[in-house]
Amino acid sequence: MTELAVRTADRRRSQAAKFTDPVVMVYLALVGVTALGWIIVAARGGDFLTLTNVVGILHNSVVLGLVALGQTIVILTGSLDLSVAYLISICTLVAAETMNGRDGGVLPAVLAVLGLAAAVGLVNGIVITKLQVNAFIATLGVAFILRGYIEDTYTGPAGKVPVSFQRLGYDRIGPVPVSAFVLAGAAAALWLVLRRTRLGFHMYAVGGDEQIARLSGVRTHRVKIAAHVLCSLCAGLAALLLVSRLGAGAPWAGTEARYDLESIAAVVLGGTVLAGGRGGVAGTLGGVLILAVLDSVFNQLGVDPFFKNVVRGAVIIAAVALYARRGREGR
Repeated sequence: MTELAVRTADRRRSQAAKFTDPVVMVYLALVGVTALGWIIVAARGGDFLTLTNVVGILHNSVVLGLVALGQTIVILTGSLDLSVAYLISICTLVAAETMNGRDGGVLPAVLAVLGLAAAVGLVNGIVITKLQVNAFIATLGVAFILRGYIEDTYTGPAGKVPVSFQRLGYDRIGPVPVSAFVLAGAAAALWLVLRRTRLGFHMYAVGGDEQIARLSGVRTHRVKIAAHVLCSLCAGLAALLLVSRLGAGAPWAGTEARYDLESIAAVVLGGTVLAGGRGGVAGTLGGVLILAVLDSVFNQLGVDPFFKNVVRGAVIIAAVALYARRGREGR
């Protein structure tokens, strides 16, 4: 009788864990938001679930999705990165100026952008770990440095992207944008890093309790530096996709869309805990899609920008509160 009771309790705990899993919850929320958006748009005489609109949602998800994937990595280690918006801006300028309308400049531009992104991530990681500066202050300081260089050097768009590279931002394979495959590939690669490598296990350990991880033999500084380098590389990749759409570098490319705060919002909405140690890329992708669907609904309805931001903020707060409540019930 006792063994049966234990098995029953284990089964109930397993069911509760599945129900409270943030990944499951965020995708259920995505289905609910999509269905609600379809109903509201249909009531206003529109058609929400058209191929054109779905492709538009995917297009709008790619750049934010890449930035949010990188942000997920650093947040899992208990850090964050506020420099990504200005990094994206400067990377679009470097890419466009290096290409200068030449097909032969594409590879050097890609290498230059990824090299610059890795260097910025390395600086962020070193300042946070070696100089013991809070991640918020460190990455904000780097953001101001990048901002100062951009404002002193550029007054408007610069450089030119060749037509061949612009196809990356606009071409489709069937109904799916090519850029969406880039996002899916990056998400798969980071999922493998987090779930199948020692570095990924160490990232969760550092985010869970850095002191215990250090006492267990984990080189916590190296883990955090690697996380920041990966985050910046994701921002660099996002900049390459963004400049392929713009056709030129833009000083406001990253800041106008507020990719720093938007990416953190998507990560939190996807169920990753800001304190670190819990979460993953699957939930982040769901959070990005929810934000993209909301934007699409608002655009079709012609919603006032102020009301749009109010709703987005309310959705994020409600989601985090629900995660916290379900987590307590699961325990």
